This record gives sequence, structure tokens and C-alpha cells, in this order.
Amino acid sequence: MSQADLMMHGHPPGLTTGIPPFSVPAKKIAMWLFIIADTATFAACLVAYGFIRNASPNWPRPLHSISNVALMTFILITSSLTMMLAVQAAKTGNKASGLRLTLATAGLGLAFALLHVREWFALIGEGMTMFHNPWGTGLFGATFFSITGLHLTHVTAGVVALIAVGLRYNSGRYQADDLEVLGLYWHFVDLVWMFVVPMVYLLNLAH
Repeated sequence: MSQADLMMHGHPPGLTTGIPPFSVPAKKIAMWLFIIADTATFAACLVAYGFIRNASPNWPRPLHSISNVALMTFILITSSLTMMLAVQAAKTGNKASGLRLTLATAGLGLAFALLHVREWFALIGEGMTMFHNPWGTGLFGATFFSITGLHLTHVTAGVVALIAVGLRYNSGRYQADDLEVLGLYWHFVDLVWMFVVPMVYLLNLAH
């Protein structure tokens, strides 16, 4: 009997199928709980960064260009689009396209990570470390590396998860909803970057 027939006879579909009509899979709830907790972590880091920055009279502004961070942002936004398309392809049963777009997302994430590491080495080459730099308070390096490092760790973990889940999805061990849950994490990582860029990069551009 179809869902429409069940409703016409006064039977809520959840009572017959055993599945609540508005149920949410446990793995999706777990991911949302993780995102909420991780949002609090990033928010605490950014708030602490704001207080430290305002309380430091010799806060440096060593960043001279936004070209690298603009490229990194473009790559991350594009990866969010490919992740969305991967989930849509998986839901329509197009496994080949779903895998291809998932691996493309992982590739974009890897490109983002490599650009980030290159940026770190450039700043380190100019004399910046966790607690020292030639331009002002050493707290700048501590906050910069801590916040961007935390985000980079999330991106790296996401790249590993994308490859692992994509391959298992291709082999039939995972389904479209597994890609959807992973997509929630990836979109969250992208959204966090939208807060990191103005606070950590744009506010620290050299005059």
C-alpha cells in the first residue's frame, strides 16, 4: 500500500513502516552535534584573538597582499560547490559522477592546504614564529598559527575523509546519505574560513 493510500485510510505512514515520518538519521544528528561543538571552539578562538589584538598596542600588520588568500578562498568555495554536486549525483544514483566530484573536492581541499603551508613557510622565512616576529608583539604569531592551524587541521582531516568515504561509496559500502553527512562537515569548514579571512587576514593588511 502506498503512502497516499495509508493516509487516505487514516494511518500515519510512520506507524505502518516503523519509521517516524520526521526522523533524522543518527549519523546526521551526530554530525550536527559535532558541528555545534566545533562552532563553539572556533568562536572561542576568534573572540580570544579579538581581545588579544585590541589589548596589544604594537600589533603588527605584516600581510602585504590578499592575492594568495583570495585564491585559497576561491578554491574552498569551489570545493563546496563540487561537494554539493557530488551529493546530488549520489542521490540520483549516478555513482561515477558522485565519486568523481567527491575526489575533485578532495583535490581542491589538498590544493588549499598546500597554498596554506606555502604561506606559512613564507612568513617563517621572514622571521615569524609562534612567539616572535620582527614587526611587533609575538602574540601575533601565536594567534595566527593557532587559528589558521586549527582550520588547516580540519581541512586535512576532511580531505582524508573525502577520499576514504568516496572510495567506500564507490565499492558499495557507503551510500548517498554518507556523502551527505560528510558534505555537512565540508560546508562547515568552508563557512568557518569566511570568518577567518576578514579577522585574521584583512584586518592585518599592511597600511
